[in-house]
Amino acid sequence: MAERFKFGLEKLLEMRVTNEEESKRLFTESQREKKKVEEKLEELNSSYNKYKGITPNEDVVYQKLKRYYIQGVQNGIKTAEKDLVIKNQEVDQRRKDLTAKQMERKTVQTLKEKKYSEYIKEQDRLEQINLDELALYAYVRNQKM
Repeated sequence: MAERFKFGLEKLLEMRVTNEEESKRLFTESQREKKKVEEKLEELNSSYNKYKGITPNEDVVYQKLKRYYIQGVQNGIKTAEKDLVIKNQEVDQRRKDLTAKQMERKTVQTLKEKKYSEYIKEQDRLEQINLDELALYAYVRNQKM
């Protein structure tokens, strides 16, 4: 009974499911990249905090090298913060895209479920008509005897 059900928009549903899966993959990838940038920023901040102070035992050459290193770390922090803002925007955009793709798929999925429900009701109605006819024939046959 259910094997004969054909949904006319099955190809559209498959395309939308494929689009949703691709969008999920891109969203996950963006989140992973954002996490890497966050880890890099955290590492740079800890490195900066480790070397930012001057101790009295250091010689002038070491202090100068340390200052250059700290400047490089500060530039790296600024770059990582800019990258993090960009990655946050990218993740938000991918999230919106994924939500839209899910809504598109759910729309067609709901339509398919309604059509299937209608199909099942029609099959049940036809089966009931056949059963009623058989019962009527049996009743008529029994009345003739």
